[in-house]
Amino acid sequence: MGRYLLSVVLLTLTYAFVLASFDPWDLLLGGALSATLLFMFRNFIFEDPATGQDRVRGPGLLGRVAAFGPFAVAAVWAIIEGTWEVTLVTLHLRRLESPGVVAVPIGERTPTGVAVSALVTTLSPGTFLVDVDEARGVMLIHTIDAGDPDTVREAHQQFYRRYQRNVFP
Repeated sequence: MGRYLLSVVLLTLTYAFVLASFDPWDLLLGGALSATLLFMFRNFIFEDPATGQDRVRGPGLLGRVAAFGPFAVAAVWAIIEGTWEVTLVTLHLRRLESPGVVAVPIGERTPTGVAVSALVTTLSPGTFLVDVDEARGVMLIHTIDAGDPDTVREAHQQFYRRYQRNVFP
């Protein structure tokens, strides 16, 4: 409970500094917003003291914050690579040989993890999420080069295991 109240106070102060106003009404609104957000995302933010793990799964908040930098860099790098591939195809420097849909297993991803995987995939030019087939446990991803579906699947799984899992399981 102490961490929760400290977090509400710190978020409220951040809100007040951003507004550059310490008017009591602004502080009250900031406190209400902070408490609501912390309550809604409590499973993501606060770790279980007994295990040191998040109540859902994965490292605690500090571990997630530390892992976010490499995740963001890897996502930007995937966007750069996708942009380069699409540019080569658009300028006819590389032939468009085998575009298609590849089924990538969801695996151990949580619903949030699936959403983040879909977002990162769609941000990168040349790939986008077509559908999530929960019955089969796969994400259907259209890619500009589906010539070797196993390579596409392994690239998505490796990105998840190496960068995303520690931030958005």
